[in-house]
Amino acid sequence: MTTPIPTRVHYHRQDRELELGYGEDKDEGESYRLSAEYLRVFSPSAEVRGHGPESATLQTGMKYVGLKNITQTGRYALKLHFDDGHDTGLYSWDYLYDLAINQEANWADYLRRLDEANASREPLGIPLKQL
Repeated sequence: MTTPIPTRVHYHRQDRELELGYGEDKDEGESYRLSAEYLRVFSPSAEVRGHGPESATLQTGMKYVGLKNITQTGRYALKLHFDDGHDTGLYSWDYLYDLAINQEANWADYLRRLDEANASREPLGIPLKQL
């Protein structure tokens, strides 16, 4: 099965959400809204993912991150430019669709990992519980 390519990409600046629409008509087909925070913590870059699961870096303090710019890379990906300066990693259509359809499970896993690391989504990185 071929991964669908979005027919609409729109950044909702106030909500800090990237909307991906699939289908010719905006009233039909699938539509997903992915927060900039979600996209940032699941960046496909080596800086975030490392060179395997054991070398991945847990992203903290990203609650208020937004996007400054979005550029298309060829016919296969988007490059997202975050307002915290992060702009490495290409979000292929396959990867974006995977993030969209697995958003709930991915987010729950991220929150679990934050809790286990006694880390926070808040920018200051204030621990949630004292040791």
